Amino acid sequence: MFEAGGIREWRGHDVVDAGGHKIGTLESVHVDTATDQPSFATVTVVLPTRRRLVFVPLSDPTVGPGCPKVPLPESRVKHAPGIDTDGELPAEDEAAVFAHYGLTYAPGTGGERRLALRQEPSGP
Repeated sequence: MFEAGGIREWRGHDVVDAGGHKIGTLESVHVDTATDQPSFATVTVVLPTRRRLVFVPLSDPTVGPGCPKVPLPESRVKHAPGIDTDGELPAEDEAAVFAHYGLTYAPGTGGERRLALRQEPSGP
């Protein structure tokens, strides 16, 4: 898994699928609120009429030559739940993201969100 502190260096890089096909560009990282570990990334994908961000699990990524690689086919990722490039995932839509990939979803014990955008530290 990617280290939370090092994921920033991959923002803006291509993300490829298991076959080496480009899925899109790494936009941001969402952490699991229970562990503060990277859980999902948002990847900018280009569709015929617009751009959108799709969620990709970071459970088994590897680093290929100059880019992160996820063990999922491009078609599955591009059909994942997504948001507009300037949007935010509503809390009630989190379960659909997990379900798309066959992952178990449970909100926090107090009903809180499961995913949170990783806020990068500001520069000097």
